[in-house]
Amino acid sequence: MPRSLKTLIGASLLALSFASPVLLPSPALAADAVVTIQHEQVSFRSETIDGVKVAYREAGDPSRPTILLLHGFPTSSHMFRNLIPQLAAKYHVIAPDYPGFGASDMPAAEDFEYSFANLAGMMTRLLDIKKVDRYAVYLMDYGAPVGFRMFAQHPERVSGFVIQNGNAYAEGLGEFWDPLKAYWADPSAENADKLRGFLKLDATKWQFTHGTQKPEQISPDNYWHVQYLLDREGNQEVQLELFLDYGTNVPEYPKWQALFRKHQVPALLMWGKNDHIFPAAGAHPYKRDLKNLQFELLDTGHFALEEFGTRIGRRMIGFLDRNTK
Repeated sequence: MPRSLKTLIGASLLALSFASPVLLPSPALAADAVVTIQHEQVSFRSETIDGVKVAYREAGDPSRPTILLLHGFPTSSHMFRNLIPQLAAKYHVIAPDYPGFGASDMPAAEDFEYSFANLAGMMTRLLDIKKVDRYAVYLMDYGAPVGFRMFAQHPERVSGFVIQNGNAYAEGLGEFWDPLKAYWADPSAENADKLRGFLKLDATKWQFTHGTQKPEQISPDNYWHVQYLLDREGNQEVQLELFLDYGTNVPEYPKWQALFRKHQVPALLMWGKNDHIFPAAGAHPYKRDLKNLQFELLDTGHFALEEFGTRIGRRMIGFLDRNTK
């Protein structure tokens, strides 16, 4: 076959892969193991907030209810790449990258306040710029303290929680957290250096594959592209700042729990039960405080969307249909 014809066929197949519906298998589905998801156009935008470019993915009709997707460590809005088209057919979706992550700016650690309070304030200002007054929020890993801090400031703006391996209870901080707790108690260079191994490729790969049913089916694109960003000059210092500041979230837990009890925001919890970072021990306490809670543990690890993305998306759409206005 002539090379020019091969090139044309390849380009045509690539175009079809973006223009046509895709079939997304999920190990969590049985008879309906394959569902058709119509692609929705995703835009890659940015806004400047306090002199820092904050990148975000956006899809769906802005006149419809908004779902804010808040990513975890060490990824970015990339973790939602397959979920966004599922949601955007019916909802307006915004998925930002925090400063220091993804396509957002990465100011030097000494030039910027890398704190969860500051990240929460910047995400709120992003919503203000987008003229979003009310939203549901997906909270995963770092997204939990960011989103719950936003909720604590403006509980009236939040129409629903989707909680996926995002902690708000002391029970959820197991032995994995011992080196970080030592760093919170004594932020010495020695204790910081003990955490640098968690910023290396082996640890990044472990986060994506540990606890999964079929680690060989987890795309290596996840950890290769994340590691490239972690390896940028100065990024380790950024991450160490956030490791240290994570300790400031723990004293906020009782406040957040009191607000859960007071406002009773509808919640959908979809939690990877094999996660060593945020184990299922941190999922069950939500039942104490959130009475309108749909609760499901999934047989997977930290990044549950990698194996259960279709199931989570379908459950989210049903939840949002019932609870967003």
